Amino acid sequence: MFPNVRCVLFDLDGTLIDSAPDLGLAADEMRIARGMPSLPLDTYRSMAGAGARGMLGVAFGLTPQDADYGVLREEFLSNYERRMTYSTRAFAGVEELLNALRARGLSWGVVTNKAERFTLPLTATMPLFTDAVTIVSGDTTPHAKPHPAPVLEAMRRAGVQPEYCIYVGDDERDVIAGKSAGTGTVAAGYGYLGSVGDLAAWQADAIINSPDELLNLLD
Repeated sequence: MFPNVRCVLFDLDGTLIDSAPDLGLAADEMRIARGMPSLPLDTYRSMAGAGARGMLGVAFGLTPQDADYGVLREEFLSNYERRMTYSTRAFAGVEELLNALRARGLSWGVVTNKAERFTLPLTATMPLFTDAVTIVSGDTTPHAKPHPAPVLEAMRRAGVQPEYCIYVGDDERDVIAGKSAGTGTVAAGYGYLGSVGDLAAWQADAIINSPDELLNLLD
């Protein structure tokens, strides 16, 4: 499907790494501190890709429009910053996928909506990211996904044109951003996926259900 690819860009949380345990527990600690019962991790998992907004929505039913959202958001971010490397791991098959891309002479990088405050320290602790050609965070450019600016910046840093690049992510915003930037798009069906019911509705160029399936699209 993508015979001319020279660079593969990935979303981070829910695509390359499973950060749901640390995100969920950062929010659950807030419930426990307020005398509320703990929630099962699976309750948080599907919304982990939405960061603070998703976690506070699950833990407290909050939205950014609520008056006390800002204060609780900062508390959540402080909790997460303290524990963000405790349980976060690469998804099964990701390391093998990246090794296969290297063996084919393909470059790869990251485009995430996670702020640099978290992205850079987190990826610095994981050898997985040593040879990423670029890591673009949610505040690297003036706009976050679904705006195409972060994907365009990643391609600029990687020195690749859109026709030679694909973007892989587990959120509809990833597909929108990739399409707007002119890349091929792949939906990671093994990721968090938010509240989506039908991945096909995103209209990505392809859907994969495990990291290794991406290689089939490049053959």
